[in-house]
This record gives sequence, C-alpha cells and structure tokens, in this order.
Amino acid sequence: MNALAGAGRLARLALRRDRITLPVWIAGVTAVGFAVAASVADLYGAESDRLAYAGTTAVSVVARAFNGPISGAGLGSIVVAETFTSLAVLVALMTTFTVVRHTRQNEETGRFELTGSAMVGRHAPLAAALAVAVGADLLIGAGVAAALVGLGLPVSGALTYGAALAGVGVAFAAVAAVTAQVFSTSRAANSAAAIAVGVAFLLRAVGDALGTVDADGLRVTSAWPSWLSPLGWANQVRPFDADHFGLLALPAVFGVLAGTVAAVLVERRDAGTGLVAPRPGPARAGAGLRTATGLAWRLHRGGLLGWAIGLAVLGVAMGAVTDEVDALVGDNAGLADAIAQLGGTGGLVDAFLATIMSFVALMVAGYAVQAVLRAYVEEGAGRLEAVAAGAVSRSRWLGGHLACAAGGVLVLQALTGATIGLAYAATVDGTAGVMAETARMTGAALAHAPAVFVLAGVVVAGFGLLPRWSAAIAWTALALCALAGQFGAVLDLPAAVVNASPFSHVPAVPVDEVTAGPLLALLAVAAGLLAVGMVAFRRRDLAL
Repeated sequence: MNALAGAGRLARLALRRDRITLPVWIAGVTAVGFAVAASVADLYGAESDRLAYAGTTAVSVVARAFNGPISGAGLGSIVVAETFTSLAVLVALMTTFTVVRHTRQNEETGRFELTGSAMVGRHAPLAAALAVAVGADLLIGAGVAAALVGLGLPVSGALTYGAALAGVGVAFAAVAAVTAQVFSTSRAANSAAAIAVGVAFLLRAVGDALGTVDADGLRVTSAWPSWLSPLGWANQVRPFDADHFGLLALPAVFGVLAGTVAAVLVERRDAGTGLVAPRPGPARAGAGLRTATGLAWRLHRGGLLGWAIGLAVLGVAMGAVTDEVDALVGDNAGLADAIAQLGGTGGLVDAFLATIMSFVALMVAGYAVQAVLRAYVEEGAGRLEAVAAGAVSRSRWLGGHLACAAGGVLVLQALTGATIGLAYAATVDGTAGVMAETARMTGAALAHAPAVFVLAGVVVAGFGLLPRWSAAIAWTALALCALAGQFGAVLDLPAAVVNASPFSHVPAVPVDEVTAGPLLALLAVAAGLLAVGMVAFRRRDLAL
C-alpha cells in the first residue's frame, strides 16, 4: 500500500475537526498583528520619533533581547521590532498544537485505530497533519502581509514579513512532528515542542543581545547564537530593510529535514506508542495521593513549576529594564501617552510598572485557564470515572483541581511581582530599599488576582454547562480579555468592550491606590461563576 494513501481524506477530517479552532487562530493572529502595527504607526508617525526609537533600541541590550534586532528607522522596521517576535511565537505554538493534535493525540485517544483500519498508509496521518498546519501558517502569513499593505507599508516588505512568519510555522511544524513520534502522550509531545520554542527564543535573544550596533547607530548585526534559531532566521530576513528572500530557504530546508526524520521515526515505533516509553510509577502510592486534592496537586505541580520558572525570569528581566524607561521613551509624547493609558496617570516609571503588571496578570490567566482545563482533560481521558467510583464526590474532585489552580495563581502573581520589585530595586538603589520595593510590587501583582479568578470562573462555568466546548470558551475568553483589557485603550475601543474584561476593573497599581470595592466585586462575580459551574457539573452526565 502507498504510505501516503488516504492523506487527503485525513486532511479533510482534520479541517472538519478544526473548523472553529484554526479560523480563530488565523483571524486572531492577523487581527492582533494589524491592531498593534496600526498603533505603532500612530505612535511613531514623526521621523524624529522613529530616529529616537531606533537609536535607543539599538543600544539597549534588553530591547534587542525581547524585540529582536532593529533594522533602521523606517516605519516598517519599527513595526517589525514591535510585533514580529510576539506573532512568531504565537504562530509557532499554534502550529505545534495542530500537528500534535492530529498525530499523537489521535493515537492516544484511539482515533488512529479507527482510521488506521481503513485504507490508510503509515505516513498518511503525519502528512495530513503537516499539510493542515503549514496551510494555516501560509494563511496567517498572507493575512498579516495584506494587513500591513493596508496600513500603507511597502508591498515587498509586507510579503517578506508574511513569508518569514509562515517560515517560523513551517520549522516548528516539523519540530512537533518529531516530538509526536518520540513521546507517547500528547501532553509530553506538546511540552517538548513548547520547550523547543522557548530554546529558540532564548538563542535568538542571546544572539541579538550580544550583537553589535552598526556605524549609523540605527541597525544591529546579530551574533552567531541567533543563527541557531528558527526565530533568529526569521529576523535575519530583515523585512522592510534588506528583504533577504533567500534566507527563507533556511526554515524550508529545516522543515524538510526534520519532517523526514519524523517519517523515519514512524517506521521505528509501534502504532500508539512513542520511542520514549512512559516511566512507571512506584508500586505503592504516597500518602498525599489518598485525597482528591493530593491527586490534583500531583497532576498540577509540574506545570506550575514550569510557569513559575518562566515568569520569574520574565520578572527579573522586566524589573531590570524599568530603569531604562525614561531613555526608551525619550521625548515621544505618543508612546508616553500610550503607557499612561495602560498604566495610569502617575509617573512614567510607575505607569510602566502598572502596564507590566497588567500583562503579567494576563499571562497568569493563561496558567489559570490551563490549570482549570486539567479537569476537562481528566474527564475526557476517562480517569474521572475511576476516581468517582470510589468514595469521592464530584464536588471534592473538582474542588481539588480548583484549589490547586487558585493557589497557583496566587503563587505566580506574588512570585512575578516580587522578582520585578527585587530586580528594579537592585538596579536603581543596590541593596537599599529592596525589601520595601519587593513588598510593594508583590502587593501590586496580587491586586490582579481577583480578575484572574473571574476568568477562571468563566472556564469552570463552561466546563459545567458546555463541557464539549469548554476549551474553546476558555481560550476565546482569554483572547477577548487580551484584546479588550490590554489593547482597548490604545486602540480606542468602545468603553463597553473594554469594560467586558475583568482586568479593566483592577486599579492601575502601583500608580493608583488599591480600593476594596472593585476587587470584592470581582471576587463576587468569580464566586457566582464558580457556583454555576459546580452545580452544573454535579447534575450533568460525566461523558463528554
């Protein structure tokens, strides 16, 4: 039988399954790219502002590490610096999730046994998953390119930008194809692919941070570590500057090579298993697993540790760069006003810190969504039935997961706030005032926890009322909060849209004073949503 027999039909089946998920990703990434690019174009409309931005960014190690190398003072180059890295990471994650979902997850859930019993070649599932993922990458690249052309940017630069963005997706589609063969669970395959994305970001960041500023003071030449990363390759294409189309061959060649490796690995393993066998647990369970909460903690602790490490690193980096805010903003009144709209009307440094706190809260909300959806995963895998067969009520079981999620939110908020305050105080005052600044920023971060709990309550309500749609509801709610709460003021969205996000009702700490009223109201809303979800979960059937 042809090894690719049935690949077309499997691709159509994958598109049928992703008929909502993929369009949301494609439209969402394109819309965010357009909105942020439009905001950047408005902020840096004057040539003097663009020259000041390029010159300041070129010499700032932190700015190069997070945004990538600046390629001149043109508006297109500034749009690339402000948007490309974020969009590239989103595309990479979307692509890895898609490939793993239609390969490893199908085998894990038994779907592959059904499709494999028909006239389907051994490599058809992998080929179908790669075709769907790469197609989505190309659509995102075309959509973002069209959006940039619509803003009046040069067509050649926009096409290069879109192609580089799609190239990132192609490279990580192949990475996910390999991890799906190596690991036997979709969770492990997704985690390994996400780690690859993180390593690629780190290599690019180190390479750009170690780069050199050109003689004109407006461009950065990256160091060699950046060339080891697919994200670094995309930056070296230099959209709206050099437009190195030839470098787009790098992700294409890498994708072909890694895809070939994945195809070879398919032949080296049995269907339904990975090259790395799951590690067996101990013969006797520990005392902590005797309770529903103990079991939930065992399932959540690994994810919480990963989030804690990542956010702690981010906190240190953000705290260290806070002292550079005045230099980065310079005399750009538009950028200062944008920071003020997001972070309050106090001093520029405190407004910047308030802005960072709002973005940290949104990231922690991503953890909250993931943690609450762990209950959805356990039920879908059938493991809840085994637990519920014993003397464990549904409320206790779900309550254990929610307790771990809520505790994780508080830990992550406090940890990130503390690391931001510690790094900022150490940068500005050395050892003086470290404790006070750390405590101040920890409190500022914790003030956002009630808004995160509201979003978690939405996820719980969706899990109880519409379990099959709970994952889509959860991630859509998070995306809407990001758009309305974080970009609403900058993008001039209507007040009703901005107020739909619970994050818009949190005081802009540390600029504004914390008042109990809004926070208690958010907690009340969260409690109401939690009660609705718990009651609905107790009354519905377990089958998803």
